[in-house]
Amino acid sequence: MALIVEKFGGTSIGSVERINIVADHLIKKHQAGEQLVVVVSAMSGETNRLIGLANDITNSPSPREMDVLVSTGEQVTIALLSMALQQRGNDARSYTGGQVSIRTDDTHSRARIVDIDGAKIKSDLDRGRIVVVAGFQGVDVAGNITTLGRGGSDTTAVAIAAAIKADECRIYTDVDGIYTTDPRVVSNARRLESITAEEMLELASLGAKVLQTRSVEFAGKYKVPLRVLSSFVEGPGTLITYEEEGSSMEAPLISGIAFQRDEAKLTIRGIPDHPGIAHQVLGPISDAHINVDVIIQNASAKGFTDLTFTVARSDYVACMKILNNLVTELNAQDVKGDNQIAKVSIVGVGMRSHTGVANKMFKTLADNDINIQMISTSEIKISVIVEEQHLEKAVQTLHDAFELEKV
Repeated sequence: MALIVEKFGGTSIGSVERINIVADHLIKKHQAGEQLVVVVSAMSGETNRLIGLANDITNSPSPREMDVLVSTGEQVTIALLSMALQQRGNDARSYTGGQVSIRTDDTHSRARIVDIDGAKIKSDLDRGRIVVVAGFQGVDVAGNITTLGRGGSDTTAVAIAAAIKADECRIYTDVDGIYTTDPRVVSNARRLESITAEEMLELASLGAKVLQTRSVEFAGKYKVPLRVLSSFVEGPGTLITYEEEGSSMEAPLISGIAFQRDEAKLTIRGIPDHPGIAHQVLGPISDAHINVDVIIQNASAKGFTDLTFTVARSDYVACMKILNNLVTELNAQDVKGDNQIAKVSIVGVGMRSHTGVANKMFKTLADNDINIQMISTSEIKISVIVEEQHLEKAVQTLHDAFELEKV
């Protein structure tokens, strides 16, 4: 009997009608012989509604009380789904994160899972129950409710699958798998039958929205078989695999293209080139809890250098303020910024065993009059910064050049 964890997001259970459809699906799977643990999010829009209520009360709600508040969204869905399953004759049982003993650290709104006690889940499964667990939440050592942050329900599902040694973790969402790129940008984007966890992690971190980075990291760490499927259309979805070292010889050259629109670029020019200058510039940025992405430091000229880096566009104004304050302190020339850029990345484990990938990417963009402003690479990805107005053209032409529409 297969042991399966299935996770359903807010759009999948966004109404009573959708909850009943999910219940029918689960009963069918259970009758086919699968032991099922189901992780659910809050109904679509519910978390935002709860946050809005808090903001109507105060401009600075306590992080602890916010976690108490927003965690109630999942409590509603686990109860409703369990009722729907019971109505269909299954002895389903619902649990909050605390009840099933998902232990986290004490960082409210972005807690990390420390441990999961799978005994209660396994006991219910042995009794023939379908177990329904609230995603996105846990409790710290003091018993305080904590939430896991964006994508937390995906992380909950993968963590439970690891704890109970499930045969597969299935993430149901509003798309039918992982595509070579966003089909809304490239109409002939192709659904992938499989992709390595390493590639999926790169794509998720580079802007692909289907899976949250933390859940992919968790799956990779514990080798949890992970599959992405649609809640609305039957199909095999995409399997995220865990290839052994050296098995990528026959891997596709490029598996997918990711992109991020909301990027900004900043340059502090004419700073003295001496040991520690990068820390002097980027340290205050880090202290402001701003994540820096692509970084380039120019070669020294007459003892001075330029440092350019990218951040999320939402952090652009704060970064400009910090750098302008540093101009006098560091005796720099000036600060330049551009908040109309985007990042385009190609990803594929096949890069390890093939040459000329970067050259093909750069030539394709040049042939289409798309200027590259910055470049960042790793073993299996190449990212470039371009003007935002050229983003969709860049993604389409690269998709065509690497023939990603073909099987």
